[in-house]
Amino acid sequence: MRLVVGITGGSGIPYAVDLLQTLRALEIETHLVISKGAARVYTTEGRGQLADLEALGSTLHSDADLGASIASGSFRTSGMIIVPCSSSTLAKVALGLGDTLITRAAHVTLKERRPLVLVPREAPYPRPMLENMLRAFDAGATVLPASPGFYHTPERVSDLLGFVTARVLDQFGIESGRMRRWEGSR
Repeated sequence: MRLVVGITGGSGIPYAVDLLQTLRALEIETHLVISKGAARVYTTEGRGQLADLEALGSTLHSDADLGASIASGSFRTSGMIIVPCSSSTLAKVALGLGDTLITRAAHVTLKERRPLVLVPREAPYPRPMLENMLRAFDAGATVLPASPGFYHTPERVSDLLGFVTARVLDQFGIESGRMRRWEGSR
């Protein structure tokens, strides 16, 4: 299995880190793209050196490299996740704009009818963002806000991150073991 992971600007990069660490533990190949905005937020939030984040992907691509492998539909992947997904990235995906590698790879993912999961974190949602969520959904994307559940009685922040990671990976049929499921469900 091979997944593309895009990280865009906006607070919520711990969700991306948790996802990438989980994918690494599951030995799933990842093609990672980090936007300039995400790089700035990562260092601003005091998360460490950018190289630490970059090292979590199997393969790292520059967001400016529109000729990268993941920009082509002939490069086979199991889908793509954008976490966190900034409102501007959401708008570009919703409108089919591909001016960065992240948005081009998202366009290709939709074009090839592969799963695309967008994980917005900011709230509240203004009307343009809600409309863009609907456009992205209508184009074939799954919009999965970073809203952890609490029925699994989380005790640590990592439990909340793991819940969202598990819900994201459910969209690809991947069992991560990162959350306790609702009683009686499998």
